[in-house]
Amino acid sequence: MPKVRIPTPLRKLTDGEAQLTVEGDDLRTVIDNLQARHPGLGERLLDDDGQLRRFVNVFVRDEDVRFQQGLDTEVGETDTVSIVPAVAGG
Repeated sequence: MPKVRIPTPLRKLTDGEAQLTVEGDDLRTVIDNLQARHPGLGERLLDDDGQLRRFVNVFVRDEDVRFQQGLDTEVGETDTVSIVPAVAGG
C-alpha cells in the first residue's frame, strides 16, 4: 500500500503519526481513505469543490500532482505521497 507522509501541522489529526499506509490506486482514493480513518484530514486537503486547496502541495513519486493528473494521479503500491503545506514569507 502507498505510504503518505503527514506534515507536522496535520499530525494532530493522525494521533501524531508522521507516516501512514493507506489503500488507493489514485490520489483521490488515498485522500478519501485518509479522511475515513482520520476525520478532518480530507477537509484540510480539499476545498468545498473537492479540489486540492491552493496552499497544499501534494507530491507522488517526488512530482507535484498539479503537473501530473491532479487528484486522478495514479498511486502505486510502493509509492510515497508527500503532503507539503505551502510556506509564504517575505
